[in-house]
Amino acid sequence: MTQTPSKTIFNALTAESEDNTDLPDAAAKAEPGSFLRHILSLSATKIADGLIDPKLVLSWLLTHLGAGAFWVGLLVPVRESGALLPQLWTAPIIARRKIRKWFWAGGSFVQGIAAGLIAVAALTLQGPIAGAVIVGLLAVLALARSVCSASYKDVLGKTVAKSRRGTATGFASSAAAIGVILFAAILISGIGGRFALVIGAITLAACLWVGAAALFTTLQEVPSEGEGKDTVAQFSLLREDPQLLRFIIVRSLLVGTALAPPYLVMLQPDSALGQLGVLVLASAIASFLSSYVWGRLSDRSSAQVLRLSGAAGGLMLALVVALDLVGVSAATGVIPVMLFGIMIAYHGVRQGRSTHLVDMADPDLRASYTAVSNTIVGVVLLTAGALFAALAAVSVPLVIGLFALMCFLAALIATGLEEVQNA
Repeated sequence: MTQTPSKTIFNALTAESEDNTDLPDAAAKAEPGSFLRHILSLSATKIADGLIDPKLVLSWLLTHLGAGAFWVGLLVPVRESGALLPQLWTAPIIARRKIRKWFWAGGSFVQGIAAGLIAVAALTLQGPIAGAVIVGLLAVLALARSVCSASYKDVLGKTVAKSRRGTATGFASSAAAIGVILFAAILISGIGGRFALVIGAITLAACLWVGAAALFTTLQEVPSEGEGKDTVAQFSLLREDPQLLRFIIVRSLLVGTALAPPYLVMLQPDSALGQLGVLVLASAIASFLSSYVWGRLSDRSSAQVLRLSGAAGGLMLALVVALDLVGVSAATGVIPVMLFGIMIAYHGVRQGRSTHLVDMADPDLRASYTAVSNTIVGVVLLTAGALFAALAAVSVPLVIGLFALMCFLAALIATGLEEVQNA
């Protein structure tokens, strides 16, 4: 019998994965097509994320428009907090619905519309007004992203088998990295007008989000019954499941791998756009080379991936501090290489935590597990970000050293995580 293209791709990418499935019969039958739709949708949105990165693209755009430091400084906090904190309230609503793919599709569509309006605002507005409008639209985009985040792991768990979820998300990250690598290379080279390039990138991001939304609606999701917990009651999960609490502690300590890159750039005398472009390039190449591998390893043991990536991040960050103490960090190529290593660890953390959370939760509680975890980590990110930013005024190497200690501690605590893939 001739295989469909989706079945052929599915078999090629999931070779050597376990044949057993935790899906209902209807979902198991549709899994090859669902697997491919996840890869394509997630690849598109990950490319869009890279094209509209607040730390690089929007920061440069607002500076170019003369928005002022106040609005530029709000970009990253608005983006991060908006994407994580609302999930405590949205997750119960999602969990009560039999079909949940519409939340992710709707969130992706709204992100696309918000990105398109950011491009329009950049073309028509100037100064603080442009800053206020673009930051406001970024807040809308972040809120829509929070809906996607709260619903995605649940839909993934309902449509792709446990032994293949990390493979799907990991391959999507590696595939998307190619697009971001091309963008970063053009950004660094300075080919063409930079403003036109940035507007074009944001417009492309808008199209990718809308396209991903349309594709995701074609997933064959089996209806499920789920009551979900009330907003406040969701925190009882921390008492009911000690493994969830341990996981959140590990994930919170590993935020150092996400927060560290800008501090590495600060170690260099020149932190202009070219340096930030190198950061994007290093992250994209690291994602391309490692995400699929981390994803496959996560399907075997996500707990082990969290331990390995935590230890790797700690070692790289400690090495950065050591090189700075001996006066080598300013040498050509040192910081980019260190960034690359830390990004390898960061993408391991992302793949490990995503797969672990999906596989550890009962189907009806996945949205609540995701919401509680993301809300707490969102608070940690905001608090830690502010504290470390203040501490950086005293010593940047000290901040990086603390990130290293956090990673080592996370790797140690992760030894107590259960092997959820074997459950």
